[in-house]
Amino acid sequence: MPTKTPEKPKKAAAKAPAKAAAKAPAKAAAKPAGKTTNALQMPLTPSAELAAIVGEGPIPRAAVVSKIWDYIKTRKLQDPTDKRQIVADPALKKIFGKDKVSMFEMNKHLAAHLK
Repeated sequence: MPTKTPEKPKKAAAKAPAKAAAKAPAKAAAKPAGKTTNALQMPLTPSAELAAIVGEGPIPRAAVVSKIWDYIKTRKLQDPTDKRQIVADPALKKIFGKDKVSMFEMNKHLAAHLK
């Protein structure tokens, strides 16, 4: 008959997460205050066609996309069967260059009108 060997007590695994948290770098302290290096925050000048929708003067890319979506939603320019498709009205057709674009390719067309 085989004999049983006594089992060793298991160690608590609570110490491992504490070590990982202590080694995490402080990202907030690494960036100097007041500097914007984000490309979405850099003001760009819209073309005349785009300025008719979003307004004149330099505007960050994120604000352009936000204003375009506001324009699309207030005029109900999304395809009712597929909300990812945008049906262009005459003002958007000048920007997109075609009657219908997907929301994924919209940013490609907007980039051509921002400098």
